[in-house]
This record gives sequence, structure tokens and C-alpha cells, in this order.
Amino acid sequence: MKNRYLENERMLLERVSSGDQKAFAIIFEYYSGFIYSFALKLTRSETTAEEIVQEIFLKIWTSRTQLPAVENLGAYLNRITRNHTYNILKRLSHKALVDSELSKQMSEVSNDTENEIYFKDASQSLNKAIEKLTPQQKVVYTLCHQEGLKYNEVADRLNIKTSTVHSHMKQALQSIRAYFLRLTPLFIYFFFRIFL
Repeated sequence: MKNRYLENERMLLERVSSGDQKAFAIIFEYYSGFIYSFALKLTRSETTAEEIVQEIFLKIWTSRTQLPAVENLGAYLNRITRNHTYNILKRLSHKALVDSELSKQMSEVSNDTENEIYFKDASQSLNKAIEKLTPQQKVVYTLCHQEGLKYNEVADRLNIKTSTVHSHMKQALQSIRAYFLRLTPLFIYFFFRIFL
């Protein structure tokens, strides 16, 4: 049985190499299920496995003149299916990596743009909140938060007690927070994360 099968296979390969489509159909019918199962096991994708079957047999047909040199068609198909499948998996893996990196970069760009918008809006709103402070609160807040002076340095500059600076600063922050509580939650989060 084995020898008869090999003789038939050899004859089929010779016929396919000569362009015999019927012989090609016989080989396709016999081996397509094997190739599909093998590809499915490697890719775990029915669609990809079906594409691999088509591509493998297309490759066989386009290079059919080389078939007479094939000694064991089953082993030959096993090898080219494995190599072809690994190449596809490598390509898909690379594409997934590229897509992931691209998505990450686009997300970062989007986040940067979004943060820029929030920063601009928050800065404008902060200035409005500062304008609502009393004159003393405004001076103290500006010196402490925007010029970076310590409470004792502000006290020396304004010739007031450090406790008074602390009191003005506390009231200023309460007033600013009260102003921002009227804004959207996301905006509030962004503001307090950056400014306070």
C-alpha cells in the first residue's frame, strides 16, 4: 500500500509539474485538511489557517516545475507550512507591536494636547479666582505661590507677622478652592494636581 501510494504520488507530482490541474486538485483534496489543521494549531485562527492553505497551494502551483525534485510530499508540505506560518505569525506580531506603539504614541500626543488645553483653561480660571481675593490675600498668595517666597520672607517684605501671612494664605486657598468647586470634576482634579 505504501509503495503503491508513493508511486501514485510521484506520478501526480509529475503531472502537476506539467500543468495538470486535475492532478493538482487531487493533491489539494488530499493534503488541504492536513495543512489547515497544522496551521490552525499554530495560529489558533480559522481565518488565518484558511488563508495559509490557499497561499501554500498557490505557492505549490506557481513553483510546480520544482515538484519532481520533491521526494516526500508530506514532509515537504509540513516544512513549507511551518515556515510560512511562522513568517505570518512574525509579521502579525510585528504589526501588533507597531500598532501598539503607534497607539501609545498617538495616545501620548492626545494626552499632551488635552493636558495643554486643561493647563491653559486652568491658568485662566486661576487668574480669575485670584482676582476675587482681597488685596492682602492677593499679595500674599502671589508672593508665596507665584514668587516662591516663604512665609517669614513675605512677612518681612510686607512688615507683618508670619501668623498673619499664614492666615491670609489659608483664606486665599479656601477662596480659590471654593471657586474651583463650581467647575467640572475633571477640571477640578487637573487644577489641584498642578496648581495646589
